[in-house]
Amino acid sequence: MGSIFRLLILAPVAVVVVLLALANRTKVQLSLDPMGGDAWTLTMPLFVAVLGALMLGIIIGGMATWVGQSRYRRAARDLDREAKEAQGEVQRLRTLVPTADAISLPATMIR
Repeated sequence: MGSIFRLLILAPVAVVVVLLALANRTKVQLSLDPMGGDAWTLTMPLFVAVLGALMLGIIIGGMATWVGQSRYRRAARDLDREAKEAQGEVQRLRTLVPTADAISLPATMIR
């Protein structure tokens, strides 16, 4: 089921990317010099600049999200460790406490 949804999402995206690349093959100059000189000028097809900016934005956004969620991952690790310690403690106590079958109750408590 997941592969059908993936296909329904990725196929149109792939078509749009191919159409963008075919329609925007002309060369553009991308200048990285804030003073307006020709020191850091790149010449590339327009679709490379657009897709590069898109990929850079996705990478930066993903890194920002990952850093922002670090406290939740840490809390989940701490809770997982506490749960494992509690399970170990329960197992240890079960071996120390006799079961209800092994306990003989006094005759006054049995009804």
